[in-house]
Amino acid sequence: MISQIENFFNLKTADPSQDENVEIKAPDTEETEEVRKRTYHEAGFRDGSRNSGSPLALSICLNAIYARFQNEEKELIEKQQLAKEPYINEQKTKETEIKTLVVSKESKEQQINKSEADIRAVKDNIEELKFEINDLPRNPEKYHVSASKGASSKFWIGLIILMPLSLYLFTFYISTSYSAFFKPFDANSTIIMNVLDSKAFEKAWHDGSLEGAFVTFIPFVFLGLGYLIHMFGEVKSIGNYVKIGLLLLTTFVFDAILAYQIEEKIYELTKTFNTPEFNIPIAFGKIQFWGIIFAGFVVYLIWGVVFDFIMKEHREKDKVKHEQLRRKKDIQIHHDRITDIEAHKEKLVDELNKIKADSIAAQERVKTLQNLIDAVIIPTKEYVLYASEYMQGWITFVNEKLRISQHEKTVLQTECMATYQENLKSVGASEDAQNSVYTTTL
Repeated sequence: MISQIENFFNLKTADPSQDENVEIKAPDTEETEEVRKRTYHEAGFRDGSRNSGSPLALSICLNAIYARFQNEEKELIEKQQLAKEPYINEQKTKETEIKTLVVSKESKEQQINKSEADIRAVKDNIEELKFEINDLPRNPEKYHVSASKGASSKFWIGLIILMPLSLYLFTFYISTSYSAFFKPFDANSTIIMNVLDSKAFEKAWHDGSLEGAFVTFIPFVFLGLGYLIHMFGEVKSIGNYVKIGLLLLTTFVFDAILAYQIEEKIYELTKTFNTPEFNIPIAFGKIQFWGIIFAGFVVYLIWGVVFDFIMKEHREKDKVKHEQLRRKKDIQIHHDRITDIEAHKEKLVDELNKIKADSIAAQERVKTLQNLIDAVIIPTKEYVLYASEYMQGWITFVNEKLRISQHEKTVLQTECMATYQENLKSVGASEDAQNSVYTTTL
């Protein structure tokens, strides 16, 4: 065991008489590595002799050796600067990165604030559009819509009037057309019963499908004429006025034909041998003839006026509805825009959070690098070299000068080796770590 330890350390000879006053000196620029190694070797021999090779004393001395080695490295300014240069360069890079991240952070925050402002503006537009939708029917001129206020109420009032007028015209023309063309008059019935038959629709269909279809659809002819009059009246022109006049004349002539047919049948019921043949002058002289015409044509004119009024009101109503519908579509577009802006905002927030995290990491790294720069960087490989020299001096004393048995020397050397390895482990030194450094702040 003794021979293995001696071979491992390659012990150096030293004169104890000359080691009494050996001091460890901080290396200057002219000190060579060999001189420094010999100084540590001699210090180990001296300390070992003073403490009789005690492992406990060795532990304390190794701690002191490490502290002295640390002070020596601290005094080597150029060497420290060279060792810290990578950390200084990295710190500068990180500080530049932090500045860039600060600019990016401010930019992202401005974009997020702009997105929030855009969302608020769009929401304000939505609320304004909702208010306009409710206010349009009351104040269309406020929104530059050429529609009359209250158009909706006028429309419904006109529609209520038009519906019974339409039913009247259907009833009148079904009855008069059946009486004029198909019904046989009864001398025992009154004139009113002959002209207006409450069962004209049923009787017409009972007489045949042709008769039924004729009396069913003839009211639509008059309603169609009224619709054409309205359509021509929308465009003011001489041609349209002529067309309207012709349509009114046609309606009047049709009513006159119905009245003439009915009046002729009534005239035939009271005809005698001395009574002249029924003709137009006779028809014009009958009050019933004009009563039938006015009961149909005048009501038809009233129906046309009401229908034209309703259509105009409907146009006014449509203008308001069109504007309301347009605003509803705008609201939907605004909602879609809010969705897009919020999605973009979420993306910006994620990017901002990443920038903040990167900035915090960079700042922490700068602090770590600053601690490294402020600390003393200890080359672990060099410390192992000089600590081993110190141990060689210590073991040399144990082998050559300590007056104990060989067995006791072997045990003492083993304990000293264990203490030495523990010291290397405690200070983070390793013989295999060529490029590693141990740092501490003094």
